[in-house]
Amino acid sequence: MAHSRGSDRSHDPTAYPPFAVSADLVVLTVRDDELCALVVRRGEEPYAGRLALPGGFVREGEDLREAAVRELAEETGLTPGDVHLEQLATYGAPGRDPRMRVVTVAHLALAPDLPTPAAGSDAAEAEWRPVDELLVDGLAFDHATLLRDGVERARGKLEYTPLGAAFCRPEFTVAELRRVYEIVWGTRLDPRNFHRKVTRTEGFLEPAGSTTTRDGGRPAQLFRRGRVELLYPPILRRAPQS
Repeated sequence: MAHSRGSDRSHDPTAYPPFAVSADLVVLTVRDDELCALVVRRGEEPYAGRLALPGGFVREGEDLREAAVRELAEETGLTPGDVHLEQLATYGAPGRDPRMRVVTVAHLALAPDLPTPAAGSDAAEAEWRPVDELLVDGLAFDHATLLRDGVERARGKLEYTPLGAAFCRPEFTVAELRRVYEIVWGTRLDPRNFHRKVTRTEGFLEPAGSTTTRDGGRPAQLFRRGRVELLYPPILRRAPQS
């Protein structure tokens, strides 16, 4: 079959405008009973002095996940073994970066009470800020959209995966896990109902074989995250409508 001129042109790289690819990170953790995100204060234009999500351009010969892992290490000192890391979404609206056409592949990272971050090479400082505060005050570029999407992904995945345990230390109590759900979902949960659901969901939790009094009161049983990847039945934010 003969190729048309249009198909020949489609293989000519010079026929298209150049664009850059970046990797941005929505890094979420629970600190002081609030859902917080990692942000940096930009030290360079554009948006010098504004808060933004951490990230950077993908280097030549670098895989997208490799770029995200590198940025995570540069900003937090963490590796994928320390956090839950997954690709979130791709954002490529024209004009999202005033410098040039930039397509970013955002990644979502979740971990328990992360350390104070260190700013990268193009940031004046790095810090944790409550998500609600950031969504009100705004972020540079289109990062408020990335953050909003990352939070909603985390909220949704708590319903049908054991991802809530990613916000907990390796061994945790049901009360500590319930508090994660309450903070991420922004709602209060009935303690007895929650305890019944998570302990009866096969494969979600595994007894650690010890107890703790760090919550105060009587000793509470410690658990670890189980092996299951999907929760059945799911733990829904709200009861289904009848």
